[in-house]
Amino acid sequence: MGDQTRVAVVTGASRGIGKAVAMRLAADGRHVVLVSRSAGPLEAVKAEIEGAGGEASAVAADVGDRAAWAAALEGIVKERGRLDILVNNAGITRDNLLLRMSDEEWDEVVSVNLTSAFVGIRACARAMMKQRFGRIVNIASTSGLVGNSGQANYAAAKSGLVGLSKTVARELGGKGITCNVVAPGFIQTDMTANLPEDVTNKVKDMMAIKRLGEGGDIAAAVAYVTADDAGFLTGQVIAVDGGMTMY
Repeated sequence: MGDQTRVAVVTGASRGIGKAVAMRLAADGRHVVLVSRSAGPLEAVKAEIEGAGGEASAVAADVGDRAAWAAALEGIVKERGRLDILVNNAGITRDNLLLRMSDEEWDEVVSVNLTSAFVGIRACARAMMKQRFGRIVNIASTSGLVGNSGQANYAAAKSGLVGLSKTVARELGGKGITCNVVAPGFIQTDMTANLPEDVTNKVKDMMAIKRLGEGGDIAAAVAYVTADDAGFLTGQVIAVDGGMTMY
């Protein structure tokens, strides 16, 4: 550990995939800055990481608020003296059929799921360029790769992360910064906990691996693409979906 410990920022870190990613990065020796809107759940995750011997701090911030999110990242860089890894995981759903989807449902999902990633990357790019090291990971979704009925907003935002990531990879690759996408399939989280059994079984039938994924499956992929020795991997989309979207 010490002053050269890699600093990783994980958004949406209070539960689900974000928590699993944060726990894994901390276990791998990173100082993890947990970001979410609610301070209470973040403190619980922070305590869990520290209880396991890891390093963590918590920052309550709404990534959907551009100014507040950028300011939070600037504060993290100032306090920690560096920022090595950014995992844009925060996401929301406002599902509705296209013809019934309101402007608000569209705007809110695009703001949190796509615009916040752009704002976050822009805010931390200079620190990473100065270090000549950076690992940016955008958590997308298989919905963004193949579409999904009732999720025009969500699928568009997650697909947008792919184009954003490839562009960032091209622009910043010469500075030692990589940018990749991890696209989860159906993962056991609060978002999927209430799916009817017949829906879950139908999803499993589409997979080569006949089970829903777990947070640890996504965390393992993030750990790989953020490793120090993963510097030749950039601009890629890794679908962690049990083989559901093979093409």
